[in-house]
Amino acid sequence: MITFKKKLLPFNHPDLASSYNNIGVIYKNLGDYAKALSNYKESLAIRQISLSPNHPDLASTYNNMGVAYESMKNYSKALSFYEKAFDIARNSLLANHPHREIYENNLDRIKNQI
Repeated sequence: MITFKKKLLPFNHPDLASSYNNIGVIYKNLGDYAKALSNYKESLAIRQISLSPNHPDLASTYNNMGVAYESMKNYSKALSFYEKAFDIARNSLLANHPHREIYENNLDRIKNQI
C-alpha cells in the first residue's frame, strides 16, 4: 500500500505521512520498535514539511515516538518526544481534548521513571 501511495502522491503528502505513522503503530504493537521508529521518522519528516509546527498530527507522531523509546527503556529520548507532543497539544488542542490528556499523562509518567 505504501509503495502504491509513494508512486501516486507527492513526497510531502499528509496521507503518505499517515500511512508511515500507521505502519509504525503496527510495528510497535508487534514489539519491533526499531521498525516502528523508522516509520515514525518518515512520517515526522513529511509532516514537518507539509504541516504547521503546531499541527496535532505532529503531536501524534512525537507521542508515538515517545512510546517506542519508552518501550525500549530509553527514557531520556521518550521524555524529549513526550515534551514535544504535549507542547503542541497545549497550543493547538482544547484543555479537555482526550489526546492532550494522553500526552500529558505520558509526560508525567516518564518524568516519574527518570
